[in-house]
Amino acid sequence: MAEPTPRRNEPRLRPAPLLFEPADAASDPEHFFDLESVEDPRALLTRATELAQAFRAAADRAVEFQAIAAAQLADPRRFDRLTPGDIADRAEWTEDYAKKMVEFGRDLLRGGNEGRTSPDPV
Repeated sequence: MAEPTPRRNEPRLRPAPLLFEPADAASDPEHFFDLESVEDPRALLTRATELAQAFRAAADRAVEFQAIAAAQLADPRRFDRLTPGDIADRAEWTEDYAKKMVEFGRDLLRGGNEGRTSPDPV
């Protein structure tokens, strides 16, 4: 299971590096971060687990940046602010989810995200 996103005063855990795959390897549907070449099941489990944790951490961080962007776009001080419906359309969310993301982003911007989790329903 993924570690919860650390708060501002807690150090972030560093997941395994996500190595970029060469274009020719990425075009091969059987190729995935060279996992198919790992023959030892222990090593395969270790590396696959590292990658899964890294992807979860990256997804959590990306959601935080989505929330911050949504809050900034909805800021009533902006002359070009967007409504939650506009933000939902751009991000392919429901309007209710966009409202939650705006509020989550405002909390993140205020630094008051202790005890809060991402509004992601998954």
